[in-house]
Amino acid sequence: MRITKYLFLTIFTYGIVLFSPIIFAPFIGSNVQQLIQVTTYTYIAGALLLLFYWRKSQALTLEQNSRSFSSTILFGIAGIFLSMILQMILMQIEIRLTNQPIASQNTQDIVQLVRENSVFIVATTVAGPIMEEMVFRRAIFGGLSQRFGFLLPAIISSLLFAFAHQDGHYLLYSGLGLFFCWLFAHTGKIWTSMITHVGMNLVVILAQLTLQ
Repeated sequence: MRITKYLFLTIFTYGIVLFSPIIFAPFIGSNVQQLIQVTTYTYIAGALLLLFYWRKSQALTLEQNSRSFSSTILFGIAGIFLSMILQMILMQIEIRLTNQPIASQNTQDIVQLVRENSVFIVATTVAGPIMEEMVFRRAIFGGLSQRFGFLLPAIISSLLFAFAHQDGHYLLYSGLGLFFCWLFAHTGKIWTSMITHVGMNLVVILAQLTLQ
């Protein structure tokens, strides 16, 4: 699959998945539990589709000198802990600069949905991060890096990643996005940032469920 076709299919599919609750709502009505389940299955299907597109696409320039499988796992797991530290630092900076509340509304909404239907945790900790890495890191950052190198594509990708979360913590999500871009570029494997992103989300959601 040519890169241009891959980029279009990846971003288009992700957009359909994001708007799936609105698409399915008229058919489901006021049954919130059923809507959460359908949304979860749509997220899983979207993640599988994006992985399929990736397997069929041409390799990107930054993937041509990728590291070994063991390095991918090592960097991915280490990235979980580093991303948690980075998250705490960025939150403190953001609070001091913008007086934003420390709690992320996006995270709070997700935790509430998981409490209402536990199956939704699969969408938020596995399927969602897989799709975000395929879209923001491989498609947008990886696609743009073919022509513009690292910095500009990483900034564009990370800003779009931050705006997509829509809860005001732009510095937090932009910083994490830049870190995920670095992991991908450093190892040449999207699995590295994917492991970190999935692990980070899992830790955050489980911590919120335990503490609340």
